[in-house]
Amino acid sequence: MIELTDISLRIDGKIILNNINLTINEGKCFGLVGRNGSGKTMLMKVLCGFVLPTTGTVTIGNERIGETCDFPSDTGVIIETPGFIQSKSGFKNLKNLAALNGIIGDETVRETMKMVGLDPGSDIPISKYSMGMKQRLGLAQAVMENPKLLVLDEPFNGLDMEGVEDMRGYLLRQKKEGRTIVISSHHKEDIDVLCDDYVVMNHGEIIERVSNEEYQ
Repeated sequence: MIELTDISLRIDGKIILNNINLTINEGKCFGLVGRNGSGKTMLMKVLCGFVLPTTGTVTIGNERIGETCDFPSDTGVIIETPGFIQSKSGFKNLKNLAALNGIIGDETVRETMKMVGLDPGSDIPISKYSMGMKQRLGLAQAVMENPKLLVLDEPFNGLDMEGVEDMRGYLLRQKKEGRTIVISSHHKEDIDVLCDDYVVMNHGEIIERVSNEEYQ
């Protein structure tokens, strides 16, 4: 489903990504592992078309990112901190986002919030959300339109153990339903539980590819 071919990225003369070649099969959960600054987040930005590579191509299905489309269709994304209107409630934020595409209605927004452990009836503004609540809301906006592809950068940051278990369970269900998931995490347990395969990145390069299929 996803092919990254000869991807390199230079910004102000600095090498950010160096000759990345990667194939991710449809219906799999694929992990990116590495320290801060290893290139995980930037690779996800390239994958989604938020940053165009200096060289190389990104193909998702029949789409060539940056050529036939600017953003991959049918994709939900969390990269870094999702931007929400701080004075509005979680439900109102998601309702406004849903209106942009017109694919889902209020009831689906409510169901998605409940699914990630948030109360859609709460009037609490985003400015008063805890970090964990913001992470849950970020996941809700990524999945509420039931996309085929999820790109999730450190989605468990700020969650307590119960929240982590809830989110892992949700993502495992999404994988069983045939979604393709690309996820980064600092925690090996997240990768072991969720991912079929993963790569280890360092200084903008892939230094190792590992299959988790025996573990699962």
